[in-house]
Amino acid sequence: MSLILFAFVVRVRDGLPLSASTDFLHNKELQEKKQQLKVISKSLNILPERGIIKGHDLNIYFLSSKGVSYMTVCACGLPAAMAFCFLEDLCWEFTACFDSSAVALASRPYPFLEFDSTIQKLQHHYNQNKGPSLEITLIEVQEELSTSPPQVLTMEDVMLANGVANGHVDQTTASDYTVCTQSMKRYIVVRSLSQITFLSATQCHLYLFHICQKKLKAITLLILIILCNAFLFDVRNIWQLIFHMFVACISTLLTLHRKLLDRNTDCGV
Repeated sequence: MSLILFAFVVRVRDGLPLSASTDFLHNKELQEKKQQLKVISKSLNILPERGIIKGHDLNIYFLSSKGVSYMTVCACGLPAAMAFCFLEDLCWEFTACFDSSAVALASRPYPFLEFDSTIQKLQHHYNQNKGPSLEITLIEVQEELSTSPPQVLTMEDVMLANGVANGHVDQTTASDYTVCTQSMKRYIVVRSLSQITFLSATQCHLYLFHICQKKLKAITLLILIILCNAFLFDVRNIWQLIFHMFVACISTLLTLHRKLLDRNTDCGV
């Protein structure tokens, strides 16, 4: 079983993807980790140079050096020293292929996609031989990690850092804004439901009793009911919305085509 599953190279200053390994697996947690890598890449400029984000079966490791960050998704069974050894090797290979000016001038995602073959070879070597492939030795990395251990982070830490990186420093303000928005949505839903009930009752009244300007009022009621149903798009499925609007249309048609009965002058008296 492969222990190193995916590798990702990004530019630190803006999180621009530079290269990545080809993924042939359809593991659900791996796909989630790949999405998390994109989130992490947006806040690398304020995260530590080395970091670990632990998961259930898979861990994320990242190493930033000279404006480029090297990230990998590995099985939990892989020692941290081996994962960082892989990242050190990856850093050495990438630096040997591309200079800092090429990285700085990159303007589109994955400009160094040809580096994928090098990543694949390195992954294969580690997965097969369980050891470093270049000058980096496992003992050196272990000593370095014991002297300066990588920071263990959570995705909550990354999300907070991501907010700070994008200018959202006050987490409380963002939280208050979210609560306020949710409360407003609930208020609109409740008001729409109550308005639909009132408008439907008014439709019944309009059908049963003769009122002046009945046509104008019936069409106005129909438009208002359709608008109120539009506000309920998040809480009702499409079939429920179609049903309620269909009933409103039928009620309007019946109201418009209902004729007054002629009063019989002969009451049989």
